[in-house]
Amino acid sequence: MKLRKVLGITVAVLAAGAALIYLNRLTLLQYSLGWYNAIMFPRDENRPVPWQQGPAQAAQPPAQRPPNIVVILADDMGFNDVTTYGGGHGAQGAPTPAIDAIARDGVRFERGYAGSAVCTVSRAALMTGRYPWRFGVQFTPTPGAFAAVVGGLGSGDPNAPPSIIDRERARKAKGFDDLGMPASEQTLAELVRAQGYHTVHIGKWHLGQSTDMRPNNQGFDESLNMEGLLYWRKNAPDVVNSMQDFDPIDKFLWGNGRESVSFNGGKQFKPAKYLTDYFTDEAVNVIRANRNRPFLLYLAHWGIHSPLQATKEDYDALPQITDHRRRVYAAMVRSVDRSVGRVMAALREQGLADNTIVIFTSDNGAPGYIGIPEVNQPYRGWKITLFEGGLRVPYVAQWPARIPAGSRYPAPVSNIDILPTVVAAAGGPLPTDRTLDGVNLLPFLAKDAPAQAARPLFWVDGHYRTVQDQGWKLIVSGRPAKSWLFNLNTDPTERNNLAASEPQQAARLRSLLDAHMAKMPPPLWEPFLEGPVFIDKTLDQKKAPGDEYTYWVN
Repeated sequence: MKLRKVLGITVAVLAAGAALIYLNRLTLLQYSLGWYNAIMFPRDENRPVPWQQGPAQAAQPPAQRPPNIVVILADDMGFNDVTTYGGGHGAQGAPTPAIDAIARDGVRFERGYAGSAVCTVSRAALMTGRYPWRFGVQFTPTPGAFAAVVGGLGSGDPNAPPSIIDRERARKAKGFDDLGMPASEQTLAELVRAQGYHTVHIGKWHLGQSTDMRPNNQGFDESLNMEGLLYWRKNAPDVVNSMQDFDPIDKFLWGNGRESVSFNGGKQFKPAKYLTDYFTDEAVNVIRANRNRPFLLYLAHWGIHSPLQATKEDYDALPQITDHRRRVYAAMVRSVDRSVGRVMAALREQGLADNTIVIFTSDNGAPGYIGIPEVNQPYRGWKITLFEGGLRVPYVAQWPARIPAGSRYPAPVSNIDILPTVVAAAGGPLPTDRTLDGVNLLPFLAKDAPAQAARPLFWVDGHYRTVQDQGWKLIVSGRPAKSWLFNLNTDPTERNNLAASEPQQAARLRSLLDAHMAKMPPPLWEPFLEGPVFIDKTLDQKKAPGDEYTYWVN
């Protein structure tokens, strides 16, 4: 009798425990990656980064050497976040004098596009000068726990269609670290290193975490790699946080995030300070260490990607912004601009500014899930949409030795153009054993240069695709089954869908898109998550019947 009672109590306890786990499964998933990383990748305390020191004396003066190359890539920075383009969304944003100075002293690209509307694909385009779907990269790698949280939490809006998760495909997918850009691709770093450059990566990579995909195996002599998801400790007195309860991505980042970096693939350790400032300190150290030899510095900031976490100093500098979320976001923009200013000052201090190519851009437009409607104005759409708000980004560059100050470049340019332009400036040959999609922009940047020839540009995210050619842009979606056609020459903000009234243009562009995709291999991994993204409303805004949306494929 006693045994039966004990067994009954045991079964009841196990059943209650199972029920409790089931009811809290999303919370468990929300924190599972963070727990895993804490166990599998313990961090050391901060330690100095042992950057290689270049020669004590230069073999040639800076003006007689190949140009140094600095590529600064912001994360999720919207078109309207930079005052050169949008005025920092008026009283609700931060001025960006350092980024503006690059445009003033160099060239402002009037139609600068990211290589994709999402990070991994865009970064692969920048690194290779190729459309990443040429080598099977169509999607951003996603941890399975993230997909489950996003699919389960959603916005709760009855007018929003559901997320779609293929759980069987998710179960069979490769591990997150093994998804990325194949090591067989030739990168910008590999090509300039062959010309005698010392190559350094600092910041986000997101092109694969396995040994063969990491920066040190993709042409970078040195790499200070971001390993965490936070900028600084959540409860630190010198940061100000803004947490969005309506955003499942935000919940995932706060739940699993920590501040962590690694050097050359070694053990993870804590950064010394707020991440944007820490990466900037180390970028300045790299410039000083390599002042006497040609170098490539790829500074890939996490800023201004969520979670929204700013320094108190930057937050306090913007008292005119009364909304807390907007103020934290603007403070993060300010931190990236301060970083740009410090990098430029370091180049001047070392006598390198005149013969250094500096490029500043973003990996994609700002997201709607942070709940700030103004960030991509005047354009429609957000990160992970193929409307202009997801693809148009700040895009400025300078090279005082070659590019006239105050230049304006009217033709569309993309991340795919960075590699051929920079490799040509470094004096290196371009690969002949593979298709390059980018264009060397140098011949079109000189004074009285000819105009760049028209060319189509493509963007692909599974069944969600677009092509732009001669001012016309076609977007096609498999879910929902719909096409949008815009004449960007007369309608740059994509307000008037001409798909029905201009069938010949729609057919011409569809033919270009179909011919382009016919040459492409299948993706290296299959997506297992599709989520709806409303084109004209942020995640927190109430949706209404008839609001346009697309599905992000991932």
